[in-house]
Amino acid sequence: MGIKVAIQGIKGSNHHQVADAYFEKDLELVECLSFHGLVDQLLTKQADQGVMAIENSIAGSIIPNYALVQSNRLHIIGEYYHHIHHHLMALKGQNISHLQEVRSHPMALLQCREYLKTQPHIRMIEDVDTAETARQIQEGNLKGIAAIAPKMAADLYDLEILASEIQTIKNNATRFIIVKTENTVIPPEEINKASLRFITDHKRGSLATVLNVMSDCNLNLTKIQSLPVIETPWKYSFFVDITFDSYENFVKAKSLLGIMTEEFQLLGEYKNAML
Repeated sequence: MGIKVAIQGIKGSNHHQVADAYFEKDLELVECLSFHGLVDQLLTKQADQGVMAIENSIAGSIIPNYALVQSNRLHIIGEYYHHIHHHLMALKGQNISHLQEVRSHPMALLQCREYLKTQPHIRMIEDVDTAETARQIQEGNLKGIAAIAPKMAADLYDLEILASEIQTIKNNATRFIIVKTENTVIPPEEINKASLRFITDHKRGSLATVLNVMSDCNLNLTKIQSLPVIETPWKYSFFVDITFDSYENFVKAKSLLGIMTEEFQLLGEYKNAML
């Protein structure tokens, strides 16, 4: 039995493709129809690791997932960038003129909006997952209904692709993070990226001072995202991703940031997948 990996979605989803590509070995998929469910599988030890989408090159950050990682004390141990390909698929023997509905995840529908405008006879219906919609069509023998999903879903659920690569922006990628409840220690010389969360005080220039420390320690800020601190109205925490060439510089920065911020949390140290 391979490693148990929790994914949002089912077999044939983008999360499934990322799990296959990242782990490159036998794995047992733990299918979850929500990110909250994915986290629960990790916390209850029903899964060893999880694959979680965190940002898209078109739609931006998936903000609730930042809060899920932080509030459940999950550790980011890796990342993977996956190019998104959307295909329109339905039961075999149909054509586009037969379709009455297209069902998919809201993000997939949004990313294919320009194509769908050319098919005004097809009603758009939001669903929980791309591949799950494809499976429903197969299991229910649903004629006149299409799914927008990856090619893997068409292969798994024996559907016909009626239109390929229908995403509006062809260079469409999603960053996925690999999470678990315990940190995985890799050799320091292999670590060149980290994710942090911190809260600054209300003094003028506090955030700028923190960013200057990162710069002075030769850290490259690749992402910054603010989220409200729920318990304190109008106060914000900052989630940042940084890359670096020297792990020693990062250790120095961690020490300084722990002193300078009101609250500091290391979310993960891992390899930069963009290199």
